Amino acid sequence: MQYRSTFRQAYGLTLDMTAPPMVRSFLSVGLALVVFGLFLLIVGRDPIDSLVTVFRGTLGSKVGMSEVSVRMVPLVLTALATAIPARVGLINVGGEGQLYIGAWAATGVALHLGTGQTWLMLPLMAAAGLVGGGLWAGGAVLLRNWRGVNEVITTLLSNYVAILFVNVFVFGAWKNSDGFGYPYTSDFESAAILSAIGVTRLHLGLIMPVLAVAACYLVFARTRWGFNMRAVGGNAEAARRRGIPVGKYLIVAMIVGGALAGLAGMGEVSGIQHHLRPGISHNLGFLGFLASWLAGHNPITIVAACFLLALIFVGGDVLQLSGGLPSSASLILVGLVLFFVLGFRRSERSTA
Repeated sequence: MQYRSTFRQAYGLTLDMTAPPMVRSFLSVGLALVVFGLFLLIVGRDPIDSLVTVFRGTLGSKVGMSEVSVRMVPLVLTALATAIPARVGLINVGGEGQLYIGAWAATGVALHLGTGQTWLMLPLMAAAGLVGGGLWAGGAVLLRNWRGVNEVITTLLSNYVAILFVNVFVFGAWKNSDGFGYPYTSDFESAAILSAIGVTRLHLGLIMPVLAVAACYLVFARTRWGFNMRAVGGNAEAARRRGIPVGKYLIVAMIVGGALAGLAGMGEVSGIQHHLRPGISHNLGFLGFLASWLAGHNPITIVAACFLLALIFVGGDVLQLSGGLPSSASLILVGLVLFFVLGFRRSERSTA
């Protein structure tokens, strides 16, 4: 390894790994944009013109900003669903399935739990989403604690089970009889819909990720519970010897993470779709997982990572409509950002 280090220093190929993480993140995004610009040139598009078009369609207009915010609401919640278990050393890849179950539970309340007090409907739907997502995630951590089953496998596979489970109801018992054969439920009543903000698609569900991020930051940074979570994630055996109930922390962290993903599902059906249908997530659970890893599982940095991903995907939609590029072009840019971020982290570890 010594000769590699000497070669890099001799030819100026070393990067300053002492730079702040935020600086390295901006550098990663910049390099990804440069490579993406080369891709646009290859397919016959002007990179500068494309970037200007993306800016005008996202940050350059109120509608674009509202669409970025709409994408961020569930992304932040599913990213926290990964970040909270990660604090205790768990890897939750099941945000997608937990979101579906939360959406299903909230829909069940909206369709079948009539109440004379209409103001209770949204709190009950939120509670159902939290419980549904939490219980779905809880099964994975219980299997890990009692039978030693790796939570990566169980949470990943449970995504597909959850999607098929929801489809059983959407295509079957909950299918709208007046929907001309389309697989979706009846539209929610007004009491079960999160009010829109102005004339945009952004809804009052925006409050949910704001409160969740604030709560996670306070718990992680200001409480004994947060300190113990870091201890469990750093060295579970050492934490156990210090009297910390490791199993309890694992179970609670995974359930709380799953609950937030379930709350994201409630926000999607109540704030955006106003009914339950197949494919309601658009891979929000997997993108939240990516955002959390890009942000190092830090609640504050997660907001920036989710903003970046939301901006990329809304910009991808703009390019698809105005520039004739396929929607998968945005996935190329996301992959490039991830590539450079992970590359810098690897270089940092090698330097250390």
